[in-house]
Amino acid sequence: MSVLIKIDRYLRQTGMPTSKFGRLAVGDPRLVHDLRLGRQPRAPMVARIETFIERHGS
Repeated sequence: MSVLIKIDRYLRQTGMPTSKFGRLAVGDPRLVHDLRLGRQPRAPMVARIETFIERHGS
């Protein structure tokens, strides 16, 4: 499953705004927007995102 799908699922479950998610997960409020436009995160960033989702799951 792609990281963007995981993020979208998390955002739907929590109701968190995309910019807040990016800021809290990796310090980048444009993260979700950029991913939706085709940005490809490297493995360390994917790991940070997945760790954030696991720790802050709903």
